[in-house]
Amino acid sequence: MLPLPLREGVEARGPVNPHLWLMAAYGFVAGLPLPLSGFTFRLWLSEGGVSLALIGLTANIGLAYSLKFLWAPVLDNALPPGPLRRLGRRRGWLAAIQPSLAAAAALLALSDPAHLPFVSLGVAALVAFLSASQDIVVDAWRIEVFPQHRQGAAMAAYVWGYRVALLIATTGVISAVSTVGWHVALLGVAVLIGLGLVVTLLAPEPLPTARRVASAGFASRLAHAVIAPLRDFLTRRGAPLILAFVALFKLGEAMAGIMTAPFYRALGFSREAIAATGWFSLGGTLAGIALGGWLVARLGTGRALLRTGWAQTIAMAMYLLLAVSAGEHHVLFATVTTEAFAQGMADAAFITYLSGLCSREFTATHYALLSSLAAIAVHTIGGASGVLAARMGWVAFYALCMFAALPSMGLMLVLLRRYPPEEGEER
Repeated sequence: MLPLPLREGVEARGPVNPHLWLMAAYGFVAGLPLPLSGFTFRLWLSEGGVSLALIGLTANIGLAYSLKFLWAPVLDNALPPGPLRRLGRRRGWLAAIQPSLAAAAALLALSDPAHLPFVSLGVAALVAFLSASQDIVVDAWRIEVFPQHRQGAAMAAYVWGYRVALLIATTGVISAVSTVGWHVALLGVAVLIGLGLVVTLLAPEPLPTARRVASAGFASRLAHAVIAPLRDFLTRRGAPLILAFVALFKLGEAMAGIMTAPFYRALGFSREAIAATGWFSLGGTLAGIALGGWLVARLGTGRALLRTGWAQTIAMAMYLLLAVSAGEHHVLFATVTTEAFAQGMADAAFITYLSGLCSREFTATHYALLSSLAAIAVHTIGGASGVLAARMGWVAFYALCMFAALPSMGLMLVLLRRYPPEEGEER
């Protein structure tokens, strides 16, 4: 028997909150599709002899993650299709999206990037679109099911599930390729993605808020869903600077990350060595998130963001060391661990900063907008990373990635001085 709908903000009582397990499960199914348009996909392309320029363009197929705020109001306000409406607004849309996402992942697994790379790119773009759509609804579900004081625990559960999924979809797939080949290994990921529907059927449906029940015509819903959140944010002091900072904060680190798969192959590392980096990445990320969260609590969001942002920038120097290390495995593992640790710290502070920018009335829409904006430079400017790497060479390219992080650091200094985050207050 499926759980009854849950009143908004009400949690089940007991020693273990079952909804945290659901949050971890949602993190797991949300993390699986990302490497299918990211690292794992790029490694598959590089082994198929695809050019660096084309591999760099895979950054653009992830634009769906940056533009998801455009259709977030539809998923937030429109009813799910047909009989899925009986599941509720959140579960109904997830039940529509998740089987389609699994099918798209299966199509990608059956494609042939070595001979038809543009077909594979197109299917990977579809995977990214459906994955971003799933993210929109899961974020809304989290915000409506968990009260404010439990949002931190919910995000922690989500991140653990997400990181385990990334390990499976990268290290797990790459390790399995030697035995079963790319097609079967990726089909296994598609099957796991299909389990998302099971999670949705077991999840509670939040009751609609009074705002949704009372909303009248389409024009009124559109105005409240799209215009009001934008007006609320753009009329704040320092809004242009805040948006510029959010858009640029991840640029240098992401440009560096886009090229890691062909970079490792160019240095002569085997598939087994590349697969082993997943464990170092997982450990570094979880340790970094833990330390970053402690720094936020200890120093406050602003000072923690400043320190972790510089740590993330400086950590990219490890790529320069790796580029001249003549394929030394210990340097590879040290680079992956250091970069993951610094990125985890920065993510903990950055996500806290973004969350603090969201008004309570428009939390889901504001977070979709800001998280989309945080990835926009990655999926636009970052698409040129393959061309730059091919023309400049690896050392000069990764030096450029470090310099690409400096504009956001300058903006951060201005923002923290003029518009410091409000610690411990709700908007």
